[in-house]
Amino acid sequence: MFLRPQTKEEIEGFEPDFTIVNACKVTNKDYKKHGLNSEVFVAFNIEKDVAVIGGTWYGGEMKKGIFSMMNYWLPLDGNMAMHCSANKGKHGDTALFFRLSGTGKTSLSADPHRFLIGDDEHGWDDEGIFNFEGGCYAKTINLCAENESDIYNAIKRDALLENTFVDAESKEPDFYNTSKTAACRTRSTTSRTTSRLSKLSDEQAMYHFLSGYAAKVAGKERGVTEPTATFSACFGGAFLPLHPTKYADLLQQKLQKHSTSVYLVNSSFGPKV
Repeated sequence: MFLRPQTKEEIEGFEPDFTIVNACKVTNKDYKKHGLNSEVFVAFNIEKDVAVIGGTWYGGEMKKGIFSMMNYWLPLDGNMAMHCSANKGKHGDTALFFRLSGTGKTSLSADPHRFLIGDDEHGWDDEGIFNFEGGCYAKTINLCAENESDIYNAIKRDALLENTFVDAESKEPDFYNTSKTAACRTRSTTSRTTSRLSKLSDEQAMYHFLSGYAAKVAGKERGVTEPTATFSACFGGAFLPLHPTKYADLLQQKLQKHSTSVYLVNSSFGPKV
């Protein structure tokens, strides 16, 4: 889920920047007294660099929790944290795809002629674009080889699957069984889609970035069974501890400094035309 130490020296001298205690079996019975909406809780102490997650078995809470912290830390140094996917061309050109979770970031960033940087969480500093994670966190609901061959073929024996039923005899995963939840995931590669696009000015880019128009999809929020229009500032409003305009100002600075082109991609959500 995150970048791992690569050398013996890194492992021996490792000191965590932040610690998450995953207490998935623990619930908060007094949640109303604490001003919460349910027994599930995600509590972060920024001063002590520690967090506790309780009442949920969804692994994405750890991933998104650290992403929220990166959205706090990076802007303090004038760097941008982004909820997007990214890939790189053979000549060093980089493309970013801003979307909400489950609305096409992984698919849009897949290209057989470009190198994948990451499919969800990235930073932008003076040296370029970098991934916060050690891989991709792809959805597997209704996954099949015909529609998403890259992800399907990347799932081998002993692959990490989350919330996925596996046949006891054949050991084959059943990606169509959502009787427990639609939030099924794997560590995998990417799939591909083709979309329409429009080139935006810097002002238009800021408007769309702050608006964050996208969709809610099944498996991401309770009660959502089909795509529903929504707005989420910076395509990640739930993870932003600072005001959205702080991130918009940083993004605009990066766009102008690096003469970056911005495109609006229609990933086919909405009425068919």
